[in-house]
Amino acid sequence: MRITTGSLAPDFTATVYAREPLTLSQLRGRKVWLAFFRYAGCPLCNLRVHQMIGRYADWERQGLSIVAVFQAPVDEVAANVGEQDAPFPIVCDPDEKLYRLYGLEHSLAGYLSPKNLPLLAEALREGFTPGPMHGTKTRLPADFLIDEDGRVVEAFYAPVIGEHIPFERIDAFAARR
Repeated sequence: MRITTGSLAPDFTATVYAREPLTLSQLRGRKVWLAFFRYAGCPLCNLRVHQMIGRYADWERQGLSIVAVFQAPVDEVAANVGEQDAPFPIVCDPDEKLYRLYGLEHSLAGYLSPKNLPLLAEALREGFTPGPMHGTKTRLPADFLIDEDGRVVEAFYAPVIGEHIPFERIDAFAARR
């Protein structure tokens, strides 16, 4: 079941790559962007993380915390997305419990959509090549913007594997007072 705007973000405690376990409610009092990705070797996902790292300092100055979730075990996160040395926590959820908790979906049409091709070409040009697939192969990404009180301000469920919430919406959310 999808999470809706205005609802309390479901709390969780999870394993984090290269850090202590994380409990979402520990971040109360801060704005949070909870970003769900596919598997750790996904070129599209790794390109997005690369782009997030490049913008992270500005968002952090504005009080935004980022939590990225991958449907992959710790060793796969380490071998793929972990090489980018993200300054934000990367949750490893190989059993996809958080994906179910937040109502993430999967779609063969969204996986095979030609809309994914330009982003795939960009990811490949940037050197992000496919790695081993873990978890639901046709998983669709999702993003949740959560306010300081733990309420979901925006829930974005992607229709295709290459889509995430636009950075302009993240910028606006981070700038909120």
